[in-house]
Amino acid sequence: MIESLIVLAEETANQATVVNEFEQTLLRIFILIIMFGLGAGLTPKDFGLAIRRPWGLIIGWLTQFGIMPLTAYLLVIAVLLPFTQGPEVAFIALGALIMGAVPAGTTSNLFTYFSKGNLALSVTMTVNSTLWAFVMTPFMLWIYSGLLDFDEALSIEFGELAIVILGLIIPVALGMLVRRLSANAGAVLELIGGVFGLLFIPFLIAIWVPRNWQLLLTTEWPTYAVAIGLGVVGITVAYIIATAIRLHPMNARTIALETGIQNGPLGIAVIVAVYGDSPGLDSILLIPALYSLFIVIISTIVTLIFRRANVAEEQKIPNLL
Repeated sequence: MIESLIVLAEETANQATVVNEFEQTLLRIFILIIMFGLGAGLTPKDFGLAIRRPWGLIIGWLTQFGIMPLTAYLLVIAVLLPFTQGPEVAFIALGALIMGAVPAGTTSNLFTYFSKGNLALSVTMTVNSTLWAFVMTPFMLWIYSGLLDFDEALSIEFGELAIVILGLIIPVALGMLVRRLSANAGAVLELIGGVFGLLFIPFLIAIWVPRNWQLLLTTEWPTYAVAIGLGVVGITVAYIIATAIRLHPMNARTIALETGIQNGPLGIAVIVAVYGDSPGLDSILLIPALYSLFIVIISTIVTLIFRRANVAEEQKIPNLL
């Protein structure tokens, strides 16, 4: 089995595509396991806490589907379109909009943990935004793609998109069911899903980057600016909003990371499923792939900042002993 995969990888390694057939197969495996583990990570206790104290979840939902799609649109019209030439720019813009409209990524849970955030809120927000993506991702794309007035070649089949997303979030519901039936089995699935979520970035670096290094070198700066800016702006604005409405610092950190860290594997999987036969597939995938690479660096820096802020907060607490 392993030898056949190696042969398939070697046969497709030289194909001039951003994501070749071998990588698409691995991506499907990754996303299935990641989404299954995501659902298994939501315990009844976490869900009950979110119901009793819903403000963090509500604000997180609003920032997830309010800030990120709007940020992607503004970056496209302010940075990408004015400074990028060529027919592929519309495809790149579409990829940016899709990346802005997908739900939160599972790696946000890891960064929330290390930043001393509210892990229960983080997991609940990730699952919640993923389940809502069936409706909200097509809806956000309908709004912002309409504002950009894409031509027929870039027309979005919103019904097909919703069906694809529904198929991808079914494992989330199954994971939640497993957790409810068996806490131990759910915990194992959660761990496996988390590991695969972490492996996605090394997978991109090890397989995708070496084969596409020329593409990375020739990609114009506005594309990089949009890919990087999406995460930076999302995290920053969400944190400012959460702080301004006086949420607990733990919850503010959580909402910031949950908002800015999008589900890169899901975004890429949706694009491959919906636009697999499009001549502009490579260009559509460009920003989601770059975003998935850079968001790890961005999130690491933000986590270090949040950890230092948390230490400062703890030092302000008087020692009552």
